[in-house]
Amino acid sequence: MSSVPTIDNPQEAYYKNNMDINTFLQNKKAYLAYNNFRKQIFSDLSPEDSERILYMLPWMLSLNDPAVPGYVPDLAAPLTVHGVSEDTGILKREGVFRNLLKINRPVSVKDKPDCAHVIHGLYTIGSIGTVSQTSGSDCDIWICIEKKDFSDIQFQQLVQKTNLIKDWLDIYSRIPVYFFICDVEDIRQSNFGSVDRESAGSTQTNTLKEEFYRTTIMIAGKIPLWWLCYNQDREMDYATFLSRFGRGDFGGDGCLDLGALDSVESEEYFGAALWFFNKALTQPLKSIIKMLLLEMLISSPRHELLCHQFRSTILRREKDPQLIDPSTFTMEAVLKYHQKLDGQTFDFIKKCFYLRYEFKLNLKTTMKEILGKEIFKRHPIPRQDIDQLNTFAAWPLEEQIRFGQQVFDLLVDIYKRVSAMQQGGCGSVNPQDMNMIGRKLSVCLESRPGKILAFHRPLRNLNIPRLVFSIDNQKVWSAATPDGRSIVAGPDLVYCITCLIWNGIYQPELIKMTPNATSVTLQEINRLAERIRDIFGVHDVSAIDFDYFTEPEKVTKMLIVVTFDGQSPDRDGHDFSVIYKNLWGEIFVSRFRTPA
Repeated sequence: MSSVPTIDNPQEAYYKNNMDINTFLQNKKAYLAYNNFRKQIFSDLSPEDSERILYMLPWMLSLNDPAVPGYVPDLAAPLTVHGVSEDTGILKREGVFRNLLKINRPVSVKDKPDCAHVIHGLYTIGSIGTVSQTSGSDCDIWICIEKKDFSDIQFQQLVQKTNLIKDWLDIYSRIPVYFFICDVEDIRQSNFGSVDRESAGSTQTNTLKEEFYRTTIMIAGKIPLWWLCYNQDREMDYATFLSRFGRGDFGGDGCLDLGALDSVESEEYFGAALWFFNKALTQPLKSIIKMLLLEMLISSPRHELLCHQFRSTILRREKDPQLIDPSTFTMEAVLKYHQKLDGQTFDFIKKCFYLRYEFKLNLKTTMKEILGKEIFKRHPIPRQDIDQLNTFAAWPLEEQIRFGQQVFDLLVDIYKRVSAMQQGGCGSVNPQDMNMIGRKLSVCLESRPGKILAFHRPLRNLNIPRLVFSIDNQKVWSAATPDGRSIVAGPDLVYCITCLIWNGIYQPELIKMTPNATSVTLQEINRLAERIRDIFGVHDVSAIDFDYFTEPEKVTKMLIVVTFDGQSPDRDGHDFSVIYKNLWGEIFVSRFRTPA
């Protein structure tokens, strides 16, 4: 348990924590109903994967049988997820699990081993089981233990077991699953280390904890005690409430102390915004929602946490819990905050939410659309715009790129507003981080001679059309769609090919070439394109090591292409193009002709 501070005024502490057992049980009942609703959303969006993650995962962790994924020979101590042997949702599925694994003998978590090490809880964090879960979502799962209770070999075997289960899930689940074994004491202290794959840098501590409390699904195990520390009639002090729980005032041990969360400093939100902006440089639509959220949170009082507001909404039960989830709640808050912007920008933000969450209003009636419909009743999008957004995947490439540019422009505006909020100071954010973000931003925006600018992709998968290379009478090459819409053009064919490769829209099977007077062939174009991709890859400035932006510019890779696209008399070896990339992730193409 966390340490309990001395209370100077016992009467005031009692008033703040005057929760009777009935209120506690009502909170617990409301939380479990909400948690089951989240599981229903997950099941609705991913019927098969949700079964493996919500029910089969804790079952596999609690068994050590050669026929069950996660088997570790010579396991030093058995493992069990708290409460799994009485979990009716898991027990009624055991026969299905055995059939799936072709086990013809009794294997059950009801046979709870003696002296088993307890996994206190399995929890998701993020978009899983919310309307923001999409076809591209992954599932981050915290496996919470008291690490001090594990010897080194026992902990390593737990890591081994989770890795084996992950290997099995990688094969049989569509949703990528990532496990993070978390020490409960570290979570109490908001010491997350590498808990988050998309960590917001060294400045992130309580921001991740706020997201956890607001978005988590309890897969199995103990209820986070923080969720039950609520009384709608009076303020609650978590430390005193924890002390009462520890004394047994509320009975049972089915709750887990993961620590309080009273406030988040604006500097933490600002640091998170910087790092999410880095991610947004190559995945703008994915990150725009978090950037909009962080802008709102930075301007909010430090103690008015969104997770507190969400907990209050759920436990007060003023609304039908079947119409509330973390993403729609957050979306409502963000839209209310940003509706002060000009109408055109606000309308565009609504479209970003619609595309990011992959709503299909008027086409589908899943839980996602039911919840989304409630939001767009209050913040409507015209019917014709919804119909158009529903077909976004089929938009012409140049229209998708144009939308991506608008998203990127909005991100830059948010970055400027967030920076202005700091009034020139960065608080706990390292000034060097500010400089590196600025450099990365210039990599994406600054036009320089010969530099290939990146297209801002709103989604990972664009509608890549057939492209036809041609050269006109002025010897200008272009790659255009069959109906003549140019994607890239210039006097150097090597530049055009590199631009398509760098932006990830070159697919050899979709490339054609019109007959022309040059001696270059389509086969040569494809071979060069493959070579360029092998050497330089595709644009991803977010993957460039931050330390590189503290160093002077220097070339890291170079390819020289000699006499590629000249007409036959000109293919004399004196005409060549140079493709080169610097350590900041910029790529350039320069063309030269040496004297004969």
